[in-house]
Amino acid sequence: MGGVNPYIQKVQAAVATKPFKVTFVDEETGETTDVPVDPATFEFAPIGQEGSLLSIAEEAGVQINHTCGGVCACSTCHVHVTQGLETCPPATEDEEDQIDKAPGLTPESRLSCQCVPDGSKDLIVLIPKWNRNQVKEGHH
Repeated sequence: MGGVNPYIQKVQAAVATKPFKVTFVDEETGETTDVPVDPATFEFAPIGQEGSLLSIAEEAGVQINHTCGGVCACSTCHVHVTQGLETCPPATEDEEDQIDKAPGLTPESRLSCQCVPDGSKDLIVLIPKWNRNQVKEGHH
């Protein structure tokens, strides 16, 4: 579970009010996971900004690496929002400072812990192959 980074500007994001879908695509395997999000009933995981792509992924069991615990203190949760990016507020200066450290930047690059969709459109989120946490906890 993440905490709060008191040194960054909080994302000013509109809260989703109607259902939408996030499709996570694992670049390495090509596997897709559709996550229906109904803001009235969906339980966002308590990580990253409230309603962030990382909190949606965590709740749905989609693996996105997040070394800092979702507090915008690293760039490990970097993803590419290939569809629906316009439904998310622009990156803050703090997010831009961190994402500049990530490999493979594109115009669709965002930190999943900071990117909060407003629910007005469905999204497609590519999880880069280098982002996947190859170590699985609990395996002996």
